[in-house]
Amino acid sequence: METRETTTTVLNFGPQHPATHGTLHLVVELDGEIVVRCDPQLGYLHTGFEKLGEHRGLNQFVTLSDRLNYLSPLNNNIGLVFAAEQMLGVEPTPRCVAIRVILAELSRIADHLVCCGLAGMDLGAFSVMLWAFEERERLYDIFEVVTGTRLTTSYTRVGGLARDLPEGFVAMVKEMLDRVPAVLKELQLMLGRNRIFTDRMHGVGIFSAEDCEQYGVTGPVARAAGLDYDVRKTFPYYGYDRLDWDMVISRDADAYARFQVRMGEMQESCNIIRQIIDAIPDGPINVDDPKIILPPKEDVYTKMESLIHHFKLIMDGHGLKLPAGKEFYAATEAPNGELGFFLSGDGTSHPLRIRVRGPSFYNYQPMNEMVKGNTLSDILSVLSTLNIIAGELDR
Repeated sequence: METRETTTTVLNFGPQHPATHGTLHLVVELDGEIVVRCDPQLGYLHTGFEKLGEHRGLNQFVTLSDRLNYLSPLNNNIGLVFAAEQMLGVEPTPRCVAIRVILAELSRIADHLVCCGLAGMDLGAFSVMLWAFEERERLYDIFEVVTGTRLTTSYTRVGGLARDLPEGFVAMVKEMLDRVPAVLKELQLMLGRNRIFTDRMHGVGIFSAEDCEQYGVTGPVARAAGLDYDVRKTFPYYGYDRLDWDMVISRDADAYARFQVRMGEMQESCNIIRQIIDAIPDGPINVDDPKIILPPKEDVYTKMESLIHHFKLIMDGHGLKLPAGKEFYAATEAPNGELGFFLSGDGTSHPLRIRVRGPSFYNYQPMNEMVKGNTLSDILSVLSTLNIIAGELDR
């Protein structure tokens, strides 16, 4: 019997490739067009966030958290101070909580819009990407009037926020909420009935709920596989358990299911915001504790007590101190899944250790299992629905 020896080809997919949306690198072994092995590589965007955190105060680290998932920096800001406040026993004001929830959900919409729009672009539907980016720019207009910047927001502080809401905020949010359903309908019409898009998504990149649990995969990827896990529901915080909204779940576990889950979550985020936007409590945005919150700048120039508190919070070796020997972990639901912060204190104002649980790191690990046996072109379909952000990978 004649036997024929077959060989495989090793191909570098990225790190400079338009479909990787950043510095992602896959070493792919192919048998013809079929993926035999896919080895994800890391390290191209390593910036040392966690090590830098050992030499920064908690409020200083807020600016670094922007750079983790740079598509939804507000979620990172909120996640960090949530963990710090839980560790220190600080209870933010009702107005602060309401603002954080609204901005977190607006940021989730912005993140999902880009993911779904780029999924269309990767598979040839370029116009959809432009529509999605146009709507994201409207959301960035809201973020800009609130935080002063569009991308690296650095808006939260331990115990409160950098500044209060500006005039016209509620009207801008309501206008955006009126637009989102029509935008989602357009995206669904353009992609949900696009034969090329659906054929390249259905049955591709299947990853079951059991696989998600083994790999620690969370967020839309896990919920698209039928795993009913959402930190906002499972471990409620900021009053999410008192709001009327549904966890979007699919059982298909493929790339198209992940796309549809994100589409549904944008609608649910709108539902959450509508329940809060007309009922934002009055009152302060910061806790009334001069040992946690900086005094108003005008008081620093005119009042001795305010000057002293300012000095004690800012000077090196002073400021918010994490209890010695105490370790704490807390998580929020970011657009890509569970975003957790582990903090360890040694009695100084700088954490002894900061560890970030970035959801993209866990969602990227099973690339081999998702694409093995599929074709080379299917890698695009899988990557586009995982929404991997390189800042969360390398840290």
